[in-house]
Amino acid sequence: MIEALIIEDEKPAARRLARMLEALDLPVKTMLHSVHESVEYLLNNDAPDLIFLDIQLSDGLSFEIFDQVSVKSAIIFTTAYDEYALQAFKLNSIDYLLKPIDKEELSNAVEKFKVRFRESETPQTTIDFKDIAKLLGNPIDRGYKRRYTSKVGDHIKLFTTDEICLFFSENKGSYLNLANGRSYLLDTNLEELEKELDPKKFFRISRQAIINIDAIKDMVSYVNSRIIIKVDNFNNYDLIVSRERVKAFKEWLEQ
Repeated sequence: MIEALIIEDEKPAARRLARMLEALDLPVKTMLHSVHESVEYLLNNDAPDLIFLDIQLSDGLSFEIFDQVSVKSAIIFTTAYDEYALQAFKLNSIDYLLKPIDKEELSNAVEKFKVRFRESETPQTTIDFKDIAKLLGNPIDRGYKRRYTSKVGDHIKLFTTDEICLFFSENKGSYLNLANGRSYLLDTNLEELEKELDPKKFFRISRQAIINIDAIKDMVSYVNSRIIIKVDNFNNYDLIVSRERVKAFKEWLEQ
């Protein structure tokens, strides 16, 4: 039986896609949400017949997966890139689905894959991921927010991501924090911020905080293999890298 794998960092989107695929009688083997998680899984499990692959994951470009593991599965990209950028896929004869995924387009892509699978039993495509990344025009630099605003009384203050040390949540609010210790309330949440920020510069160390790599002044080992991050003038609470994020955090530091 043909099986699929979904690699998508937005969990609601991954679950929606899985439901749509199951309605098309294409069972989903599992869902993965990051480069790190995908590499670990693919190194230790048989590759599926088909992978639905988002381009931008929480910890980097999905292309980075294939720098670390050889996968012969067929791939259908799921992407929110504009039509101009998608010429990169057309030039390389790669299937893609534009987000939000349309049921009819998904059905057509799955049927196309099944026909190819029946005809050859080896539907995989040799893809030059570095070439695709180049044709997309450095996608890792595309679309990340560089500025945030906060309302203070009747005034609106503007901040660049370069001057923001971290984003944190406290008492059901989300804030940005500066090197001088001042914090400003934002009209968003950490889940949305995580999607908007450059993953080379910012890392979500826990449910409560996203850190700017340039703001880290010291790192101290803590209980249960965790790490405490020291940032100038932030005294609200200890910034602790959660245990399940420690490995990815260390890899992020060395990028």
